Amino acid sequence: MNKSKLNKLSSSNIDRIIALAWEDEVPFKSIKYQYGISEADVIKIMRKNIKRSSFKMWRKRVTSRISRKSDKY
Repeated sequence: MNKSKLNKLSSSNIDRIIALAWEDEVPFKSIKYQYGISEADVIKIMRKNIKRSSFKMWRKRVTSRISRKSDKY
């Protein structure tokens, strides 16, 4: 997704994407299905909208569980 499409997401959609991404049980495929954004776009949204320390903690958690998170659905 290009930057203009990411910028057009409403704040409520961004909040929901962040909440879904933060949950360990929700796969990136599910977020893509619901919002049409890739894993890379989710990472960009998270990086831009949460504190740096929270982002680092989330990335560490996600990368350690990437196979489960992406293959579940």
